[in-house]
Amino acid sequence: MSLDSDVIVDRRRLRRKLTFWRVAAVLIAIGALSVVGLVMSPRGRTALTTSGSIARVNIEGLIRSDQDRVEALERLENSGAAAVVVHINSPGGTTAGSEQLYDSLTRLKAKKPLVVVVEGLAASGGYITAIAADHIVAQQSSLVGSIGVLFQYPNVSELLKTIGVKVEEVKSSPLKAAPNGFEPTSPEAREALDALVKDSYAWFRGLVKERRGMDDAQLEKVADGRVFTGRQAIDLKLIDELGDEKKAIAWLVENKNVKKDLPVRDYRLTPQFGDLTFLRTATSIALDAVGLGAIARQIEHAGVTHAVDRFGLDGMLALWQPAGGN
Repeated sequence: MSLDSDVIVDRRRLRRKLTFWRVAAVLIAIGALSVVGLVMSPRGRTALTTSGSIARVNIEGLIRSDQDRVEALERLENSGAAAVVVHINSPGGTTAGSEQLYDSLTRLKAKKPLVVVVEGLAASGGYITAIAADHIVAQQSSLVGSIGVLFQYPNVSELLKTIGVKVEEVKSSPLKAAPNGFEPTSPEAREALDALVKDSYAWFRGLVKERRGMDDAQLEKVADGRVFTGRQAIDLKLIDELGDEKKAIAWLVENKNVKKDLPVRDYRLTPQFGDLTFLRTATSIALDAVGLGAIARQIEHAGVTHAVDRFGLDGMLALWQPAGGN
């Protein structure tokens, strides 16, 4: 009987020791990853990757409001980078997001010599981004322009009528939440939307006219919503030079007194190793490795929910899309 009691006590001690070392392993792993996170934090990464170099910034895909991007560009303002080359390949996005990015690049340009390279496409909001720079370089086959504003919304009123569904609503005034897509758009609602689009379009046109030094006649040639190839765009004053990154750097050397042969290093605008996403993932892996998988799954779920919340393209659009595109 005494022997059985000793075995039980030993097992309990062993279990406590195992739990202790599991917890200790997790804490050590998290501590080590935190140190790596600090070293590779946005501020630390900026110092490591841009000091004494030309920073390469990539703007790709749909442009929407992004506070992380604003803060990343603010860090770049105060970094040791000698200059900035902004590569753009974007069909645009929301007018608010494009304006935010334009303002961020304008502030950055006040601190660092900055040039834009159009890789494949700088249309609508992508072109708003490009004209923040004093010099725009594009390849001959690049597409630029699409100066215009769009407001789209689905209208399913005919479909609802077909299936016998009617949406009832009580609202404070006729134009509240109009158009709603559940009923035919009233002339008053269409007029209100038209005023919004025209006001944003006037802002876009004025920005292009000012930044590209165009007169009214020149502006009319390019402000009808079309895109132009790089070869066409240079004669229309939409860009300044045909070429690639080498041409852009040559312009910086010649016009902005940037030292020749400086290395060009990528500067990421989206958080990676130094953000909470990395730490969250690493912590999840560490917990999983020591048998605490349930906690790990909860951490991963929190990350996925945050990522899903970031997708959305609401509001007025400065966006170019070829006819028939998806």
